[in-house]
Amino acid sequence: MTKPFTLLAVVLFSLIALLQLLRFGLGWEVAVNGVTVPVWVSGIAFVIAAGLALMVWREMRR
Repeated sequence: MTKPFTLLAVVLFSLIALLQLLRFGLGWEVAVNGVTVPVWVSGIAFVIAAGLALMVWREMRR
């Protein structure tokens, strides 16, 4: 039986990964406190979020 929090975590990490990939691909500019965040940071964030989603999904399937 799937726990609701586990499924929510998979969905949330997947959405974050998708948004980071879109930012990386489309070159959306993001500024935090007046400082522009480089686009390559989204590539790293995508790998981390997608990895977390995959790990939680695999754990959920056990």
